[in-house]
Order: sequence, then structure tokens, then C-alpha cells
Amino acid sequence: MQVFAGLGNPGPKYERNRHNVGFMAVDRIAADHGFGPWRAKFRALVAEGRLGPERVLLVKPQTFMNLSGEAVAAALGFFKLGPDTLTVFHDELDLAPGKLRVKQGGGHAGHNGLRSIAGHLGGDFRRVRIGIGHPGRKELVSPYVLHDFARADADWLEPLLDGIAEGAPDLAAGDPGRFQNAVARRLAPAAAPTSQPAADTAATPAPARDARSPLQRLADRFR
Repeated sequence: MQVFAGLGNPGPKYERNRHNVGFMAVDRIAADHGFGPWRAKFRALVAEGRLGPERVLLVKPQTFMNLSGEAVAAALGFFKLGPDTLTVFHDELDLAPGKLRVKQGGGHAGHNGLRSIAGHLGGDFRRVRIGIGHPGRKELVSPYVLHDFARADADWLEPLLDGIAEGAPDLAAGDPGRFQNAVARRLAPAAAPTSQPAADTAATPAPARDARSPLQRLADRFR
């Protein structure tokens, strides 16, 4: 079994916040892959299903971001799983909006959800870093991440979430490269159709077929 944990804050007040894009990611995976209903367990909402042959538990901690590690650690402990089975989906200030990267291990870079999980499990777990951009100044970070995505952000956010769901079986199979390619395909603008010139109705007609036999054509050349 693998655990895919999306990070965010519980409740409708935070539902569309930039900080909740991890919740949005696992919600889209659950919807697109027919996972079971969300139910309360481990101080989280969890849903079970399969991504290809892999059994996967989706987890949305309901402890608020700063205590995410309590719920994630409880889920892994119940199933006797190690951090090597864990993938965490989270917002990333250091990536431009719409960019996505997969990383194994590392620090928390000031992200309180990652800090909490690392405090309970250590840092050796896989992260899916979902870019939301940076507001520019440190003092603006908190209001920025706790603000809803702008309406215009749907132009990249929706294809990105679709790509995450489409590539999720590859991620579960241990192929982050193919997973990232699935996201990139969704985000790439559709190729413009090649314009074809209109048919020229006044074009010179093809010459009529020569019905003469080869012998007749040869004889005619010498007349």
C-alpha cells in the first residue's frame, strides 16, 4: 500500500486557498479514479482505491496545516508503513504558478506542513511540489497562501489538476518522469491546426487519359 497525502486546511473557509492545492490534487485523483467515499479516520479524511495495480490510501489531514504530521503519521502507523511509501502533495512558493516537480527527501523550506510531517517521520518521503508563485516579500507570504486562487488561475490550475490525476498511476508505479510528462501534456497549449489553402475551383483540369495503344503512339511519332 502507498499513502498519498494532500496538505491543506479543513473547512469551507480555506477550500479554494492557494495553501490547499494539495487537498485539491488528491480530491481530483479520488474523483477521476473512482476511489471510495471520504471518511473520517486518523484525524483526517481518507479514501481508499487503486491506481493501476497499486492500492493507495488518500489522506487529507484535518488538523490544520501546522499539525499535518499527526494525521499522516497515524495513518502510516496503523498500516505499519514507512515514510518510503508516502507521497505528499503541497503548495510550493519557489515554483512559478503551474509548474510541478517531484522530489525525494529534502528539507521543508519553511513549509509548516512539511515541517510537521518531517518532525514525526523524518524527511525521507516523496513530495509533489505544486507551484503557486511567490508574492515577492516575506511579510506577504501568509496572506498570499491563505487567499483564494484568482479566477484567472483556473486557466492553468484545472489542466494541472487533470494532469495530476491522469499521471497518478505512473507516480504510484514509481515513474515520476512519466507522471510529470502527463502534467506537462495537459498544460501545453493545443497545437494550432495547420491551415490548408482552399481548393481552387478554377484550376486547370488534368489532361485526358491517352487511349491509344503503345504501338499506335509509336507510329504516330513518326508521321
